[in-house]
Amino acid sequence: MKKQNLLILLIFSFTLFLPCGMTAQENQKAPGKATPVKWYSFEEAYALSKKKPKKMFIDVFTEWCGWCKKMDAETFADPLIAKYMNDHFYCVKFDAERKDTIVIDGQTFVNPNPASKRSTHKLAVELLRGKLSYPSYVFLNEKGQVLTVVSGYQKAKDFEGVLSYFGTDSYLKSTWEEYRATFQGKLK
Repeated sequence: MKKQNLLILLIFSFTLFLPCGMTAQENQKAPGKATPVKWYSFEEAYALSKKKPKKMFIDVFTEWCGWCKKMDAETFADPLIAKYMNDHFYCVKFDAERKDTIVIDGQTFVNPNPASKRSTHKLAVELLRGKLSYPSYVFLNEKGQVLTVVSGYQKAKDFEGVLSYFGTDSYLKSTWEEYRATFQGKLK
């Protein structure tokens, strides 16, 4: 009986620790190669862009959005994607349901019902042009003007082309369809 209890205890202990070890190994990146995205608040990125003009990338998300979390865990966690985003954009994480007030160039944006569970901030409505879908990504030029809004989860290899299209100013020279047809990404 004691041997059976010991065996059960060993098997139980093994199954508890095995998944943790595997997960840590699976999530580990090569040392020195992982580059997390440098996220700013909207206000910080806007102020930085005024001092040193650079495009802005805004990830509009909600806490309850599963696809937003998948985008964070997979696409934004990819070292190549993160490096590209840091090099070419001021990157913003913007909770579409944030509760505080934002003042940009004298214009005030509020959440009209901050006590409500799913009340949308007016800046999110403005950025997404009223089409509330999460996750959504807003690209602003160096003057703070909306270039486009891209909605939905994107795999890293697909998102690389979107980032490059705006990061290299190719949107000024060709349509997205033309660019996508010739884009050679580094991710496979």
